[in-house]
Amino acid sequence: MASRAEITTVYAAGLVQGIVLVTFPAASTVFTDPDEYGLSTSQYGAMFLPQVVTAITGALLGGGLAGRFGAKRVYLAGLLASLVSMVLLLISAGLTDQQGLAYALLLVATAFLGAGFGLAVPTLNTFTGAFHPAAVDRAVLVLNALLGAGTALAPLFVALFVGLGVWWCLPLMSTVLIAGLLVVSLRLPLRIEQATSSPKRARAAIPARFWLFAAFAVLYGFCETMNGNWSQLEMTSELGASTAVASLTLTTFWVMVTVGRVLFASIQKWFPTHRTYHVLPIVLFGAFLLIASLTGPKQVAGVAAFGLAGLACSALLPLTMSFAQEELVTIAAATSGFVIAAYQLGYGIAAFGAGPLQSAGMSLPSIYLVAAGAAAIMAVLSFRIARPEHAVTTVHPRPG
Repeated sequence: MASRAEITTVYAAGLVQGIVLVTFPAASTVFTDPDEYGLSTSQYGAMFLPQVVTAITGALLGGGLAGRFGAKRVYLAGLLASLVSMVLLLISAGLTDQQGLAYALLLVATAFLGAGFGLAVPTLNTFTGAFHPAAVDRAVLVLNALLGAGTALAPLFVALFVGLGVWWCLPLMSTVLIAGLLVVSLRLPLRIEQATSSPKRARAAIPARFWLFAAFAVLYGFCETMNGNWSQLEMTSELGASTAVASLTLTTFWVMVTVGRVLFASIQKWFPTHRTYHVLPIVLFGAFLLIASLTGPKQVAGVAAFGLAGLACSALLPLTMSFAQEELVTIAAATSGFVIAAYQLGYGIAAFGAGPLQSAGMSLPSIYLVAAGAAAIMAVLSFRIARPEHAVTTVHPRPG
């Protein structure tokens, strides 16, 4: 039976990990500001490549590492990696006059950030399920809501600290929070009996239908990242928004992602999960068309469009994992890791790819039209993946 301190710590770690995860995208205007880091759009995009590689590696290896070394050690390793990431970001903030060195530190920092995400977040889901055996669905929903709250808070903190002229206070705050979590977590047992007692299973072949889920996750990762990593630059460069309004836009996106996950989990009895899965890519397609069509000083419309995109993104990744877990029973234990790895691949394509395309002369609105095409393909795939007879009973996937 988990103690109240263990449950509280896991939930707090979810909130902090959400803040840390969005710290770099939230500071996009700082990284591209000529008076700060002065990165080009290509350099800004390439900054996330190490994160993608380490996040995919962590997601694929995390389950095996937990089985060998214990879930607590994997979780602590994830926290430590996130801590190193924030410390390196802090150091780079004092070296912006040496752009080459500062950029090198940013690349290493995002590598540690990806490792922290790949190791800590799946383990937090595992802890949550194990600590609430009688109410797994509700507990996982709470954890995901807290993760979402953290992602929404990061841009607000950036806007506040940029306004005060001390943007680096966000990684400083994150460093303090993660250090506190490490100290508290080291003193807690954080044991999961199942992790050490489960028998070894023979490696199963990957079913052919897995590639449908993987393709959907890659496209979703691309679409989400076009919002999460590029919305602020779209607002400032195309729609004439201030840094504060751009940060509000990113906050609106992540708030609507969180609201949507709670909403669709709450109404699934009246609006089945397969219908949600069919409708949301179509809404996302419309949101991207709207974003691409906006020109001139239309800040309110921009905030609303990205908010609509957040609602459309909300339940798609959790449902993809839930449908995959339900259908791909021969690889059920590894399904979440595989889907997250595919999602991170899509994240990398958008995070890096949009930068060179802009350097080659393609505008951000045109790239959002490409994202609309990706959403249209997702809509088609959604009808192949989710059929009425394959509807799942919860929006949020159960821990593996």
